Amino acid sequence: MKESYKLYTALLVLFAIIILAPKVNSVGEISFCCEKTTSGAWCMNAPEAECNEDYRSVPTSCQATSFCKLGWCYDSQEGTCLPNVPQVVCSENNGVWSVGESEPPQCSLGCCVLGDQASFVTQTSCKALSADYGLETNFRSDIKTELECISSVTSEEEGACVFEEDFQRTCQRTTQKKCSDMKKSSSDSNVEFYAGVLCSAEDLGTNCGPTEQTTCIEGKDEVFYLDSCGNLANIYDSSKQNSKEYWTKIFGWDESCGVGKSNAGSNSCGNCDYFAGSTCKQYERGVDRVKPVFGNYICRDLSCKDEDFKKENNRYPQHGESWCVSNSEKGNVPGAEYYREVCYNSEITIENCASYRQEICIENEIPTRDGILFSARCSANFWQDCIAQENKDDCENEQRDCVWTQTKDDEKKLTGEICVPRYAPGFDFWKEESDATNICSIASAECVAKFEKGLLEGTWDCKENCHCCVNGKFGDKEYEGCTGSTWGNQLQNICTSLGDCGPKLNYEGAKGYGYNNSLVTVDGEPLEQNTKPPTRR
Repeated sequence: MKESYKLYTALLVLFAIIILAPKVNSVGEISFCCEKTTSGAWCMNAPEAECNEDYRSVPTSCQATSFCKLGWCYDSQEGTCLPNVPQVVCSENNGVWSVGESEPPQCSLGCCVLGDQASFVTQTSCKALSADYGLETNFRSDIKTELECISSVTSEEEGACVFEEDFQRTCQRTTQKKCSDMKKSSSDSNVEFYAGVLCSAEDLGTNCGPTEQTTCIEGKDEVFYLDSCGNLANIYDSSKQNSKEYWTKIFGWDESCGVGKSNAGSNSCGNCDYFAGSTCKQYERGVDRVKPVFGNYICRDLSCKDEDFKKENNRYPQHGESWCVSNSEKGNVPGAEYYREVCYNSEITIENCASYRQEICIENEIPTRDGILFSARCSANFWQDCIAQENKDDCENEQRDCVWTQTKDDEKKLTGEICVPRYAPGFDFWKEESDATNICSIASAECVAKFEKGLLEGTWDCKENCHCCVNGKFGDKEYEGCTGSTWGNQLQNICTSLGDCGPKLNYEGAKGYGYNNSLVTVDGEPLEQNTKPPTRR
């Protein structure tokens, strides 16, 4: 509903009109009445130099001028009507000006009814408002005050609508508006509305009374009592079955049992909450744990019975909760993919993230009063330009899913740096046009170690590039000077981070082609490497 109008808005920006008698200031300068000042003020006494040359000015008080005389200003388009407005101001804003202390007829206010709302405005304003809302004009000039106008409009407040039917005093729970409409269309003048009261209230003297019956209502979560006339009563609470007050006054959900809880599976309280994981359902043996004390409806638990989730989190997933899962316990290995599982109305649905780990599943924890809930989503894996980054800042920019990785020798000296994907992508490496070979080859490195034959037969001592040793040995043999090096394992981790590269088990735990090939060679011949399979990163 409009709260201001064009003319009213224009007038608000004007200065307060000051009416002063002409006077001479301390330096003998005569004060003029400026129709408009250079600063934009209207009808103000000021020195002649401050008067706008495009408007009138006289060396007298503004109160004594005709052009600054005050009167009523009426906007014929919007219907607004304001008193004590100078004629020039009214004209500048396309208003109709009239002089006099009494209000012009076109400024008379009345009650403009707009559906279930009302506004105390002029008839012209009422026509404009009605047109804005697409309603027929309903202007009541007989209503003389704003309070009376607002009170005349029926509301959506619920209560008991009492009337006579078949020679009985009966009742219907409805809104004040509908009860008023019923009164207008009925020949019975005894239709009365009682706001906030149930039809089962004893004081009403109707044929409606308490029962043990309950029901569900479309669009509402809760279980409700029914009275003997079939009217909705308050939320089901077995402890209030015999309470006269509970069958007299309408109580809101926040005044009922189990406030702030889901009350799922409760046999005594029907204050269900869909967002907390429950809703009104008819009781089913074998589905619901207990039968309600009264009636045949209960707050049905909407959580999902997922044993894997419970094993990890010590509870079942709640209605609306989502979480991440993968088909692999070994991390980002060939064939591994991410999924998003969602619990909705006690059923679990599975949503696949994009294949080849082009999407990853991100899981967030949402704090609640009773603990935490999980919320998961599939998100694009931005790995494509990781290997092209040449410094740590660019690599770990938030727009990429990359990590800066370094390799070091036994003395902790830096031997190499590279930017690799945070989440290793998958490849269709079996296809000829696949980029798998080119990408995986980036991690290939050559490190030549030199050994010297020892004094004892069959012994060799490492002399140069001893950091090339893997786990302190070459193949299955240990050598002097090859103790504790992890350089080869570091390269292996880089290799597996690039994607489906290096010696990995696939998502089913099967070894890939060449899994047992050595990471090092002696004289160009590969040696078997007795290391454990790579663990999950």
